[in-house]
Amino acid sequence: MAQRWESGKTLLKPKERIVCVGVGLKSEVFTELKESLFELEELVSSAGGEVVGAITQVLEKYNPATLIGSGKVQEIAEIVRESKASAVAVDHLLSGVQIRNLEQEWKVRVVDRNQVILDIFAQRAQTYEGKLQVELAQMLDQLPRMVDAWQGSLSRQGGGIGTRGPGESALEMDRRRIKERVKAIKKQLENVRSHRAQHRSSRRRNNVPSFALIGYTNTGKSTLLNQLTQSNVLAKDLLFATLDPTTRKVHLPEGPAGVVTDTVGFIRKLPTGLIEAFKATLEESADADILIHVIDLSSSQMATQIEVVEKLMVEFGWQNKPVIHVFNKVDQAGFEKQFQVKAFPRVFASGLTGEGLDRLKRLMTEQIEALGNEVELFIPKAVEHLVFEIARETKVTKREQATSGTLIQTTLTATLMNRWREYLVTADATS
Repeated sequence: MAQRWESGKTLLKPKERIVCVGVGLKSEVFTELKESLFELEELVSSAGGEVVGAITQVLEKYNPATLIGSGKVQEIAEIVRESKASAVAVDHLLSGVQIRNLEQEWKVRVVDRNQVILDIFAQRAQTYEGKLQVELAQMLDQLPRMVDAWQGSLSRQGGGIGTRGPGESALEMDRRRIKERVKAIKKQLENVRSHRAQHRSSRRRNNVPSFALIGYTNTGKSTLLNQLTQSNVLAKDLLFATLDPTTRKVHLPEGPAGVVTDTVGFIRKLPTGLIEAFKATLEESADADILIHVIDLSSSQMATQIEVVEKLMVEFGWQNKPVIHVFNKVDQAGFEKQFQVKAFPRVFASGLTGEGLDRLKRLMTEQIEALGNEVELFIPKAVEHLVFEIARETKVTKREQATSGTLIQTTLTATLMNRWREYLVTADATS
């Protein structure tokens, strides 16, 4: 039943009729199961499919052969026949054996949540880097599923002496082919990562403050980027509309110009292969001075989405970075929603109307200034032009003219401190 999988190819066809299946354990919170299933339906729609049915099952424990119970398997088979569905999407990670068994029972293709997400990524990827990342993620996702007659390989013969045949050889050839391709893609992405690192190093040398927009998918990060930087980046009401990182210059009040990077959005049950493949992209956020966590204030799932993003921040090691919380889509949310918010520093804004953007820029300036140390610099008269250069890079709070030079008081980040270290007024020098 399964079609042979090829890297970079999508699994779902446009307007394909799909039944969605939610699965969970009795030990889990049922509302989370329902929310996750609803999100799967949105993912399927975002991938271009048409949801023609949805069903859930809560189990004591998962069935190793089919994940769900045999009775539910038969019930779903009936729904598939009645709805004339051509595929079933299961809101759980499936093994190769489970996919094979379910396809035999339902007589249609079966995909799991990971595959739907990767399918969307395969459709959205536009750049060379993005396509490489998606291909790597697909391969890392598929490699563990390669069992028996995997995705159209020759069928494996029985295990044991005298029973091994060409089927096993074909399967091993598929595995080797994928492992070799994974190795090649990782090498290519390492070059991309090195190239990005050079750009970031250049920005650091030039003392350019950097911000990264992070958040749940479809919270309006790209729309916010367009408002902040007067850009025209693609912004759609779709899950994972943005894959490739986009960096634009932002002008801040009473401070130096900075850069803002918009990166891929997060989602619950994010495939681990996707995280591995998108390391080069995620490093843009990891290296930023300040994170801007964009939150959809109008979403009924706001609290859950915040929790998912904060858990991923810990997983990525970003938990100690300064964060500005932007509660976006304030124009679409009731005023009472603002009283449910406890995070600081925060701003209520609308990427669509521009409301709250001035306040956000002031916060961005304040957060950059907070990263630095208040110091005194003495600039000798012979190089007095440096006073104006310092004033362009950071806010000068005090300036005193003397016969031999100028004493200034300012706040310097670690990078600026290294640059102007020779002009620092030390405690010994002032005593």
